[in-house]
Order: sequence, then structure tokens, then C-alpha cells
Amino acid sequence: MSDIHVSLVPYDRTMDAWDKVAEFMESAANVTNGRYEALDILDALLHYDHHLWIVFDEERMLGALVTALKAYPRKKYLELAFIAGHEGPTWKDKMLDIMQRWAYDNGCNGIESSARLGWAKIFKDDGYRPMWQVFELPMREEGLGGYDG
Repeated sequence: MSDIHVSLVPYDRTMDAWDKVAEFMESAANVTNGRYEALDILDALLHYDHHLWIVFDEERMLGALVTALKAYPRKKYLELAFIAGHEGPTWKDKMLDIMQRWAYDNGCNGIESSARLGWAKIFKDDGYRPMWQVFELPMREEGLGGYDG
């Protein structure tokens, strides 16, 4: 296998890279149960201080991820907002190493992500610690107790 590279895309090159990562971001958006579409992710990159990263080897693009620095009143975390790609096990360790360094360099206390339960298996050997779960309870009938949009 060729060397794996994980690279931050400079903000002013986001649109240049988008065509190469749009397929990955579409895949990531497809598992948000309608919360995001790929263009919403692009909007976050262009207007809401999110960062685009690409994963590649000498032959091809393998994946992409989107991060954001998330400040709480007493701590700061690097959020792994979206991750998608091919052959994830071949680049997961390299990606995680780069993300840990990026988080450290930005004064973060750690890395966090809201993700499908399958990610627990992927990160089980990396010190993953479940903190809470997100529950989704859809409305049974339109207009009951929720925003009617």
C-alpha cells in the first residue's frame, strides 16, 4: 500500500477541492436521517469555521472529513463532524494521529464526535470512551408538540 496522506485544505481552496470530495460528503450526509445534505456541509465549510481534510495516497483520493473547533465554557474539543471514504481501516490510524495533533496544537482537551454506533467498533482500540447517546424520537403526528416548519 502506498503512503497515506491526510491534509488540511486551506479555506481559500475549499471550492477547488469540493468537486473531489462532494461524493464523500454526500455519503456522510445520507446517514444523518435528513439533518444534512452535502450542500449544508459545504455551507458549514464556507461560513461556519469548519475545516475540510482530504485523505489520499499517490494513486487516488481515499476519503474526506470535516472538523470544527468547539468551545464549551470550560473546555475545548475538536469535533469530527463528518467522515467518509473508501478503505477506512487503511487510513484511520493516520487520520486519528493527525487529528490528535491538530487538536493539541489548537489547545483542545480532546476529540469528540456524534456518530452512528458502528464508529464505536472502529475506535475501540484508540481509547474511545462513550459519554452519552443521542436519541431520536420522531413525531407521531404532524403538528403535535413540534415545529411545523
